[in-house]
Order: sequence, then C-alpha cells, then structure tokens
Amino acid sequence: MRIFDPHIHMTSRTTDDYETMYAAGVRAIVEPAFWLGQPRTDAASFIDYFDSLIGWERYRASQFGIAHNCTIALNPKEANDSRCRKVLEQVPRYLSKSGVVAVGEIGYDSMTPDETAVFQTQLEMAAERDMPALVHTPHRDKLGGTVASIDMVKRVGINPGMVLLDHLNEVTIEPARDSGCWMGFSIYPDTKMDEERMVVLMQRFGLERIIVNSAADWGRSDPLKTAKTAQAMLVGGFSDDDVDRVMWRNPVEFYGQSGQLRLLSEDQEAAFAGNTINRGEKP
Repeated sequence: MRIFDPHIHMTSRTTDDYETMYAAGVRAIVEPAFWLGQPRTDAASFIDYFDSLIGWERYRASQFGIAHNCTIALNPKEANDSRCRKVLEQVPRYLSKSGVVAVGEIGYDSMTPDETAVFQTQLEMAAERDMPALVHTPHRDKLGGTVASIDMVKRVGINPGMVLLDHLNEVTIEPARDSGCWMGFSIYPDTKMDEERMVVLMQRFGLERIIVNSAADWGRSDPLKTAKTAQAMLVGGFSDDDVDRVMWRNPVEFYGQSGQLRLLSEDQEAAFAGNTINRGEKP
C-alpha cells in the first residue's frame, strides 16, 4: 500500500513519526504552512519558517524515504494581526520553488473582514499563477465558513478544480461537492472526522475529488490516520484500487497541477540522478 498524506504538519512531530509513517506505507506528504502555536510578532519569523519548510523539513523527511512538499501562505488565524500581513509581499517568491505545490493554508478562522481580505489576496495569487489553493474551512460555523469560501472562489474566478476545501464533514460535503472544488477531510482521534465516518461518506458520495489527510498538528492527533483510514476502507468493502485512488492518485492529481510536485525524497532523487549519469544518460 502506498500513501500520500496531503496535509500533515510535520514541524510539530518527531523524527520517530517519520519512521512509523514510512513503515505504514507513507511515501510522500504535503505540509501546509500554518501557525506555530503562539502569535508571531513579525513577518520575518514567517520567512525563517518558510525556509525551514523547503529546507530542513524536506531533508528531515528524506532521511526516512519520504518526499516532502509544502504549501506557502499567511494562515487565516494570523491574518488578523497587522504585524504579520507584511509577509504577503514575500509569499510570491516562494510559490515558484520546487516542492511548493499550492498557496495555503488560506481561508477562514473567525471569519473577520481582515481574514476575508487576506483570503482574497492569496487566492488571487493562486489564480494568477494557475496554481492550486488549499483552503482552511473554520472550526466554528463550519457550514457558513464553507459557503463563504465557495463564494470567494466564485468571486476571484479561479477554476474550482484548482481549489481544495479542507477540514470538511457531513454537514459541508454536499456544498463542497456541488461547487466543483476538491473535498478534504482531516481524520483525528477526538475531533473533526474519524475513520468510520469517513468510510460512510465515501460509500455515500463516491471517491471523486476526495482527499483524506491526518493533519497531525500541535494537539492530540495521529500521523497514521491515513493508513488507518485505508484499512477501514478495506473493511468497509472498498477494493485495493479504491484505496490507492484515495490515498495516492487523488492527491497526486490535485497537487500535480502545480507542476512542482515531488514524489521522490531528496536521497532517492540523488540516487536516481547518479544511476542515470553512470549509464551515460541525461539526469
């Protein structure tokens, strides 16, 4: 079984997690830029964080055979802090880098006017570059936030097939499906979704444009929730091919639209390049 975890915050995890994820079949991930557990006080701290996502964290993952990709953005929670918004000037220079596969996480937290303005600015960045966008739907007023996010997609005019609405549930899946956007579900031990509920949704709505992730952030979470959902799918009557579609092909299709998706770790890429050079081929 091969697994692509399309939304997992590995900055908050230990290297032991990388090891257990690899053993469970995880071979590629996307780590969205998000908040660090307490307020940042200057835009410069974002730059250090972004650099770590495309540098240190990518290297850390490669030590365990996992290809690390990321998304870059000013997250919704910190969009309300005027000290942080200067980082919007710096986001575009990261969006063309290898392994940066979307603008994100963007969207809503408390659904304030500042969040709306920052959301629109960054969604426009994605539209201008024909790049995917990862949208965070709020934890409070989930339905209202999802509908507002879909309205923003329409307002900006971005192709909905380039947008992933994340953290969905039973209440928000239908408007997300009808919008033409991709549908993301975070599987958690206590909150959001669990494996069994996710299987029921897939049995009811099918597998098209469905993305499943473990998120695995600062709170109680589990970086193996993608693997556990895959097992629950098999128990629920889905085939191995169905599991591969949800756990690999769907996220590859969505993030592959960036043209910058990496499916080999740095060590694997180096080994491949060395082998082709030894055979006299172009790397």
